[in-house]
Amino acid sequence: MKGHPNELFFYYNPSHSVDKQMRAYAKSIARHINEINIEKEAITMTGWRTILDKLNLRPKDLMNRAHPDYQSFIAGKSWDDEGWLNILIRNPHLLKAPIAIKKDKAVLCLTPNHILELD
Repeated sequence: MKGHPNELFFYYNPSHSVDKQMRAYAKSIARHINEINIEKEAITMTGWRTILDKLNLRPKDLMNRAHPDYQSFIAGKSWDDEGWLNILIRNPHLLKAPIAIKKDKAVLCLTPNHILELD
């Protein structure tokens, strides 16, 4: 299946209000958006590795360390990269910000300006 050359992949949690705002920004820079609700659509280990390679980040860099679940179950412990990936796969709600990917460029959308870097 081939996508549109200007398609933007947007990984987000619709229950987070900030993610909804970022989604509006995404729509302003791309006509073709493939929205991936991380709470409903499971992302495989290979999928996360691909995303992390494009972001040039580690799995734990994507975690919201202020989230109560992170504080209760993860803080103070150490895992290898595969362990962190498994945590991310099982707890996608811990993603600290939406991720946008367009062509071969990806950004962790901590602020609205980050998504504009893809345009």
